[in-house]
This record gives sequence, structure tokens and C-alpha cells, in this order.
Amino acid sequence: MTLDRDSLTPALRDVLDSVPDTSGVVTESVMNTAGDTDIEGYVARPEGDDLRPGVLVIHDWFGLVDHVKVRAEMLARLGYVALAGDIYGADDRPANGDEAAALAGKFYGDTDLFRERVLANLDVLRATPGVDPERIAVMGYCFGGSASLEAVRAGADVAGVVSFHGGLKTGAPAEPGSVSAPVLVLTGADDPVVPPSDVVAFEDEMKSAGSDDWQVVTYSGALHAFAVPDADAPEHGAAFQATANRRSWAAMQTFFGEVFA
Repeated sequence: MTLDRDSLTPALRDVLDSVPDTSGVVTESVMNTAGDTDIEGYVARPEGDDLRPGVLVIHDWFGLVDHVKVRAEMLARLGYVALAGDIYGADDRPANGDEAAALAGKFYGDTDLFRERVLANLDVLRATPGVDPERIAVMGYCFGGSASLEAVRAGADVAGVVSFHGGLKTGAPAEPGSVSAPVLVLTGADDPVVPPSDVVAFEDEMKSAGSDDWQVVTYSGALHAFAVPDADAPEHGAAFQATANRRSWAAMQTFFGEVFA
């Protein structure tokens, strides 16, 4: 299975093409389970049989849509094996914002379930052919950014975690000694979902947990969803910003270059 370029929005095509495909990418859909729930994923990998770092990419509150698949393919073009994961379950695909909010709220309100689904997707990635199990990272957008931080709070054995405009609050703050992976938080200075008070609280949480490698990068003028190409709801505090998108992607690449070295 491959991305249908003709079905992508022009904005998504532009973002995809910002990473040249120089060596070929193979993609497929995969089905697995998390407890008694079927979960669907989308794997993108470079051609060839070499072991490569693996990256779990977690979707925003709209679920396993084209955006997260585009990001997985972009990562494959950079040389990683990427899994666009599924937190909701294969039978739960929100049709609109109200349904998305309800589904996301289910997980925000149940930290144990949230972490269980993230860790189940990590297990899928580790078992994916071509993945070096010693070099695994997690990243995500909005809801997925929150999910990636729950992985590190849960003490997941990963090389690093990146959150793109994810919520920083949690129902179960990290315990002392629980955060062992490097953390990169990329947030918007004007994001109403993540106000400065949340950033300060998150930094205090990381300090209290004893994390010795965390970063928060704040992009001026950026609203929520600044790295989601078709986000255009400034009246609700969410909008794509090309500069923040470009710089955050570059920051992610630098971060992965360090943690996978």
C-alpha cells in the first residue's frame, strides 16, 4: 500500500516533497492488537535489508489520516523505518471534530489506557522487519505529542521522544527516576492549548523526575497545530505556520541524529 498522491491535499504534497525520495520507500498497512482491541498501522521503510532506527509516529486527534502517513513516509525518506501508529483502534475513526474530541478525551481521561496503547504500538514497531530494536524513538502531533510524552513518563525503553505541539498536562506526572529517555518538546508561543503555565509545569515535572536531558523549543507567533499542513482555524487557536513547521522538523532531525548515534 502506498500513499495516493492524487488524494493528498496540495499542502500535504508540498510537505511530503520537502524531503526528496532518493532511494525508494516501501509502505504497507499492518494489523495488530492492543489487549482486545484491533489496531491498524501504516509502515514506511527504505528499500533494502539493513537494520535501521525505528520511529513511532502518533496521530493527532483525527486518527490515522493522511497527515501522519505523510510524516511516516518523510521519515522513511530520511532513512528510518516509521510506523504511523493507532491509539484509537481500527474501528474508531472520527468523522468530525466532535467525534475526535470525544475519542481523544477518552484517553486524556484514562492515563493507564493511554500509555497501554502507546506501548502496544511500540511493541509493533520493535517487531517490524528492518527495525533495530536498540534504536527506537517516539514522536507525535497534538494528541500524538501528548501520547509520546506519556511513553516517556511510563519509562518506555526508547532512545528519545519528540512532541510537536502536544499537550503537556497529564493525569499521572512522572515519578522520580522514571524518565530515562531524552525529550524534545516543540511548542507554539501563542498556542492556547499549551499556555506558558503548562510549559513551566512540565519543566518542573522533568526536574522533579530527575530527567537530565530535556528541551523545550518555543516558536514565536505559532498557534496550536503549527505543523499540520491543512490546519486553518485561527479563531480556535490552531493554524499551520510554515516557519515553525520547517524549524521543528529540522530540530527533530538534529535530535534523532544525536539519540541514534
